[in-house]
Amino acid sequence: MRKFLNSSILGATLILAPLALSTTAQATSLVVHQSSAMTLDNQRGVLTMAPLLERVTPAVVSIRTEGKVQSRQNPEMDEFFERFFGQPRSSRRSGSIGSGVIVDAGKGYIMTNNHVVENADEITITLKDKREFIATLVGADPQTDIAILQIDAGNLREMKLARSDSSKVGDYVIAIGNAFGLEETVTTGIVSGLGRYVDGGDRLQDMIQTDASINPGNSGGALINSKGELIGINTMIISRSGGNNGIGFAVPVRIAKNVMDQLISNGEVQRGRIGVSIRNIDPALQEAMGLNTLNGALVNDVTADSPAEKAGLESGDIIVGFNGDDILNANDIRNAVGLVQPGSRADLTYLRDGRRRTTRITVEAIAADENETQTEQSDVQDLGSNTFSGAQLSNIPDDMDLQDGDKGVLVTRVTPGSKAARAGLERGDIIRAVGRNAVANLSEFQSATKDRTGPVALTVERDGTNLFLAVR
Repeated sequence: MRKFLNSSILGATLILAPLALSTTAQATSLVVHQSSAMTLDNQRGVLTMAPLLERVTPAVVSIRTEGKVQSRQNPEMDEFFERFFGQPRSSRRSGSIGSGVIVDAGKGYIMTNNHVVENADEITITLKDKREFIATLVGADPQTDIAILQIDAGNLREMKLARSDSSKVGDYVIAIGNAFGLEETVTTGIVSGLGRYVDGGDRLQDMIQTDASINPGNSGGALINSKGELIGINTMIISRSGGNNGIGFAVPVRIAKNVMDQLISNGEVQRGRIGVSIRNIDPALQEAMGLNTLNGALVNDVTADSPAEKAGLESGDIIVGFNGDDILNANDIRNAVGLVQPGSRADLTYLRDGRRRTTRITVEAIAADENETQTEQSDVQDLGSNTFSGAQLSNIPDDMDLQDGDKGVLVTRVTPGSKAARAGLERGDIIRAVGRNAVANLSEFQSATKDRTGPVALTVERDGTNLFLAVR
């Protein structure tokens, strides 16, 4: 079992089940709720979802994969496996099971998770009517954990996709998948949350959270609404034990459909950028900068000659809308821009000095590499300030070659756990401004911060990029 959050206490777990799990695993029971998914069976006198499930479950498939187990490069163990099993350990076969959803019956396209099929040498699809087919991998995108398969088969049933903005917290939902290898397992619940960000790194996330039971083997299965429309692809759980704790996550159909279209057209996902570094707005920064909202993505820095610079964006602007969608935080704009094909134009709405503005911006392709620079620290002085307790600052040494010149203050040391550390200051940062006032040296910095109360907003250069920090 692979985990997104590597913790012995609590982790977000990919819900992929090993092929050899015992068939005695307890199946999840179906909880009956009154909703539009229910119909009354007059003959039996009971409420049931059976008619809905009879219509949609043929579109949910079982996926079985086979691949090689990677060797741990232990010569003695490899010799043992070759001696007693007739083959080196690195060539042993391993299998796993997952789920998928038929989204185009005519062309045989199946949507699933990337982690279900990655490193697989052979992918077998089993339909509800027990027919089996070897699938071709059309493409996969690790950043969204979506993969598209294709089978050559007739008489398929596809699942209708819901409108991308149709889900709301509290909506009744049904999860269908191959839990613990038990085909067509059905569980129910509600949408517990939207826009969840579970894992860090480069992954693009805007997850649907649900309390519908999702277990190992459900990976790639369907999360549907009460009309039988696909709203998400089940992908992970948060669990102490690896089993269901009522906190599961699905990739929204809006993201999955975008990825599918690009994988089918290009074989890969081409991601966009606009050339800004961004951050969330916390209460301390809101107070320090005199902002009237916590919503939006604060622009730390604008890359020279980027689409953002050409569109007129500046450091300190707050992005609040993109292509008609509200932007509530940095993850929102990162997802929105990252899933736009390069070359497309979009409307971007931002706040500057309390005024709302909208501009047209062209999204460009993300560069293949990114240069990083490091600075050397010297000439340490203790600032001796209660506000900036824990930070040691100095004038910028003459031998430092900085992108934006030598005006500012160098952070030479930050004490762990101090106010400066909690605010995000790091050794090597260059403080360029206090509030909206630029500082040229340590003397000007001390004058600008003298007798200040409450949070102080700093413009900081780090590795050639500007960002805003608020130190209390």
